Amino acid sequence: MTKSFRLAGLCCANCASKIERAVSKVDGVSSASINFMTTKMIIEGEESKFSDIVKEAERIVKKIEPDVVLKRA
Repeated sequence: MTKSFRLAGLCCANCASKIERAVSKVDGVSSASINFMTTKMIIEGEESKFSDIVKEAERIVKKIEPDVVLKRA
């Protein structure tokens, strides 16, 4: 399953890279990528774990960049 998200308020390429690496390591995620220019994050992972993946991605985003909001694209 693949879903797209917007990282509203993302203004740091280094933070985008940190978020991408951290989300990629979440259990059930097969790949995660962030396009800094469009602030779009694409997560590909196991369908049965996707709600947990999204919750963990939100936690990671808030930890690395507290002002950024994760929105469904």
